[in-house]
Amino acid sequence: MRIALHQPDIAGNVGTILRMAACFGVPVDIIEPCGFPFSDRKLKRAGMDYAGQAEIVRHADWAAFRESQPGRLVLLTVSGGSPLPDAAFASGDIVLAGSETSGVPAAIHEEAALRVRIPMRPGFRSLNVAVAIGIALGEALRQTEGWPE
Repeated sequence: MRIALHQPDIAGNVGTILRMAACFGVPVDIIEPCGFPFSDRKLKRAGMDYAGQAEIVRHADWAAFRESQPGRLVLLTVSGGSPLPDAAFASGDIVLAGSETSGVPAAIHEEAALRVRIPMRPGFRSLNVAVAIGIALGEALRQTEGWPE
């Protein structure tokens, strides 16, 4: 199981995701460009001392990411897709989230083998990306028995 972030915009969200990934032993792929300097203090503050223990792989662009990580893409999306309770995860999946402001391009959306949305009450359109990754990753780890010992 891996987490991939496509061109993230907000350092604090990435820091939070890196902290979570370190706690669960899940590698994180960051597909650049990022909307902030990777040394941003907000990244460090949100990740605390945990982020330094996360396995992080930075990729120059989408092509470089796919070349090194050809696994099944599970895209978190607000447009269409299967409700999270109906989604079936596999241990080698890459849980992908787009940038906070624009998501992922249509071509990447189409490339995903599984598109998943987190059900919410009517009138609400999205969750914070770090929260959404946490919810989806928790379900994926539960299904694949991938929780740390």
